[in-house]
This record gives sequence, C-alpha cells and structure tokens, in this order.
Amino acid sequence: MKQEVTHFLSKKIEWLLSEIGIEESVAGKIDTFILFLLLLLAAYIIAEIIYRITLFISRRILRRKRYLFLEKLIDKGRLRKVAYILPPVMLNSMLPFMIEREGVLSTYIERAAWIYFIVVIVIAVNALLSTIGESVFTNRKYHDRPIKGFIQISKVIVYLVATIIVISVLTGKSPVYLIGGLGAFAAVLMLISKDSIMGFVGGFLLLENDMVRLGDWIEVPGTSINGNVIDISLTIVKVRNWDNTIATVPPYSLINESFLNWRGMNDSGGRRISRGYSIKLDSIKPCNENMLGRVRRLNKEFAAYIDRKIEQKLKGVINNTANPDGLANGTVDTNAGLFRAYADIYLRNHPLIRKDMLIMVRTLEPKESGLPIQFYCFTADTDWSNYESIQAEIMEHFASVMPLFELYPFQSAGARDTVISGLLEGQYPLERIEGLPYKTLK
Repeated sequence: MKQEVTHFLSKKIEWLLSEIGIEESVAGKIDTFILFLLLLLAAYIIAEIIYRITLFISRRILRRKRYLFLEKLIDKGRLRKVAYILPPVMLNSMLPFMIEREGVLSTYIERAAWIYFIVVIVIAVNALLSTIGESVFTNRKYHDRPIKGFIQISKVIVYLVATIIVISVLTGKSPVYLIGGLGAFAAVLMLISKDSIMGFVGGFLLLENDMVRLGDWIEVPGTSINGNVIDISLTIVKVRNWDNTIATVPPYSLINESFLNWRGMNDSGGRRISRGYSIKLDSIKPCNENMLGRVRRLNKEFAAYIDRKIEQKLKGVINNTANPDGLANGTVDTNAGLFRAYADIYLRNHPLIRKDMLIMVRTLEPKESGLPIQFYCFTADTDWSNYESIQAEIMEHFASVMPLFELYPFQSAGARDTVISGLLEGQYPLERIEGLPYKTLK
C-alpha cells in the first residue's frame, strides 16, 4: 500500500514538473528528491504538532506537581530536540518505498537520511543527558557528586559511537571493520592530543575513585591551590581559593601528584588542634604546698585530682604507672606535670572539644627553646572561622594560667625586655616598672 502511494505521488510530481516546462527525462530523475523534501516537510509539521501537544500536557502536569526532570526538559528547548526525532524516523521508514531504482542520487539520499537520523539522535540523547545531569545536581542528596563529569563521559561515548556509525555510512563499510582499524588511528591521536587524552583519563579516574567532590577543600603542595572545589569536568578542576581567587588544575595533575583533601575532616565532625608552647627549662621545678593551694582554685575537678594524686603518693603508688584510678595524665611532683594535668582536664571538660576523639597533652623532645608541651585534641565545630576561635581561646587560656604554675614560655628577648633588665639591675623600684612579666605573682 505504501509503495503504491509513493508511486502515485512520484507520478504526480513528474506530471507537475512537465507542466511547468521541465523535460520528462529530467523530471524522472529529480522526482525522488522532491518527494524526499515533501516527506521531510510533512514530518517536521507532524513533529511540531506532537511537540506542541506534549508541551501543553507537560505544563498542565507541572501546575499540579513539580517534576524537576520535566522542568529541565522543557527548559532551553530540550523537549523540542527530543520531539524532532520523528522526522528522520519517518524518512528512514519510507525510504524503501521512495527509492524504486538504483542510482547515484538515490544512494546519496539514503546516506543523507541515515546521517541525518544519527545526528538528530545524538542531539536528542545529549539533551536528555544534560537534563538528567541538571536535575540530579539540583537534588541536595547528590549535590556534592561530580555529576558533570559522568555526563561528559556519557556524551563523549555517544559522540564516539555516532562518529563511527557516520563514517561507516559514508564509506559503506561495517562498523566492526572500522573499529579494527582504530589502532593506527589511536597512535596518531595520542601524539596529537596527548594533553586532552591525559585530562580525560585523569578526570575519569578522579570521578571513578571518588577522590574529589564538589565542595571539597583541597590543597595541592607547591601550588597556589588551597580552597573549595567549585567545578569538576573531564579536562579541568576549578578551585575557589581561601582568598576568593579562582585556580584551575588539570585532573591528571591531581592523579600524578599528591594532594590534600579535607573532606575526611568534615565527615568526621572533628577538626584537629595540635599546638603548644615551649617551656623554659629553668622554670620547671618541684611543686610545693603554696603552688598546690594556689592552683586548686582553678576548678573543683582539678582540686579533686590533686587530692587523689596526693593520696596515691601517700599509698606508695608510682606516678609513672598506668593510672589505677583513671586519673588524668600528669603528676603533682613538678609544676610542669601539674600543668599537663590541668590542661588535660580542661580540654576534656571543654564544651566544644570532641570527647569521643583523642585528647592528649604531652611533652616533646627538649630543644634550645625549652621543653615543648603539645595540646592535641579535636574541635566539635569544623567551620574554619569557629575552629580558629576555639583554638585561640584555648591557647590564650593556657598562656594566662601558666604563671600560676610558675611556668614561663620561651620568648625571644626584645628591646623592652632589655630595658626592664637594665632597670632591675640598677635597683629601680619594682612597683614603678610597667609591664614587668608576671609582676603580680608572689
């Protein structure tokens, strides 16, 4: 039936061409091409009608309930791109009935129709992939996932497959034959597009191994990159640095070189504090009753600790053994050990320090500047600004209470220290010297 209709239309076109003065021999050659154009026009009209109907129904659906995928599909004319698959489908289904004889023109029309079909399919598939990527990225559950990279990989695969099929149509060779000959072509391509291919492979490995996500804070040693990842693609990773400058780095650079990702810290909910002071060695000395009585007033738990440590000592328990009563790290024998105990108790009672993570106060190897005391713990707030505030408060507090333990941190002498030292050597009255370190202690 379709062949009879096609034959009838072809004869009518030949008659019309002859009526307007075109010779019958010429009309018989171009009637297929004209029929091809007429069918294409009809297919476009039908596709436009279907698009309008689908758009009307989609908008009515969105008025009742929001579907993110449908919203993104309507946006930027993507629904039209999908609807316009119909014309090439109609053309290719009618080609066997349109082409009744062999010839150069018929062969060209058939190849053009197939290439047109492949191009429209690629456009439609890319539109759907872009819609999927945007709708998934908007979802809070997947917002930090590198969706853009996966979408780009999918598009590259679509383009690669489409290119092979188009070449196959143009040359009349099987796609399997073409794939077999890609070895030599790949070698040439590697030389010409080395950087692009390395970027593609690096981007794929980053996405596959989940090494970087959107929003991660990364730091690349030896570069200016130190900030949040704001975009990930197969060829570039874009980072907004801490000073709001934008830096870019190829994915393969992150694969080849080591980089620091702070995501683990954010996921754990604790940010590490590892700071300390160097205590002057000549300020470390045995504790006496006056010092113990003075520091008892710092807090009740610390006073109870001192009492229990003294009780242990009276019972003959050696301080260096494992804490039999579960007491804090430290001793009551020296002011340095007493300060370590106080710092440990203070950190464990601090409301913004994680109690389920490691808390430790320790001394390190003595240096020219004295005996380093390190405070090691994790804050319960990982926000940079809040973390710095918590860390500063802790360090400032320890610096303020150290004089109560008659401990003095190392500090390089300045001009003021030299002047004060000269005044003291000259028997200048202490009460008249402003800024004398730990002047109020007795």
